[in-house]
Amino acid sequence: MPPSIQPNHVVALAVAIVASGFDLRTRHIPNALTLGAAAAALMYSTATLGVAGLLSSGGGWLTGCALFFPVFALRGLGAGDVKLAAAIGAWIAPSDALRMALYTMVAGGGLAVIVALATGYFRQATANVRLLLTHWRVAGVSPLPELTLAQARGARLPYALPIAVGTAGAIWWR
Repeated sequence: MPPSIQPNHVVALAVAIVASGFDLRTRHIPNALTLGAAAAALMYSTATLGVAGLLSSGGGWLTGCALFFPVFALRGLGAGDVKLAAAIGAWIAPSDALRMALYTMVAGGGLAVIVALATGYFRQATANVRLLLTHWRVAGVSPLPELTLAQARGARLPYALPIAVGTAGAIWWR
């Protein structure tokens, strides 16, 4: 049973759903949505809870950004996905942003397996994971150019969708 749903939770989920729609159609999440949502969260939190709200919202933004930025730095995730996670974190606070990231990773992994199986790419995907892990063991954790988003040959996963699922999970299982 979920805890009482707060207005900020409704907004966070709405932002995630709208971003998913953009990502599914265009493979792009608009900055106006992500940056606007983050700014609105900071203003809302400050207006309703004062400095404590500002700190919580800012901490949620930093948590969302910090948890998704490393994957972006390795060129495995787009900047829009990082900005979306940060914006949602600003609406739901740091501890919920951490849960959102964990649920997002589970949803993203599951969806990636489904997409890979549905497109006949599963065998290649598992070979790519082995190659990436070997590269990291030998050369250190760094992007492997042939396995970045820019060079991807397999089906691309609109990651706003797992972020929306992760957001719903973080709100539901608080």
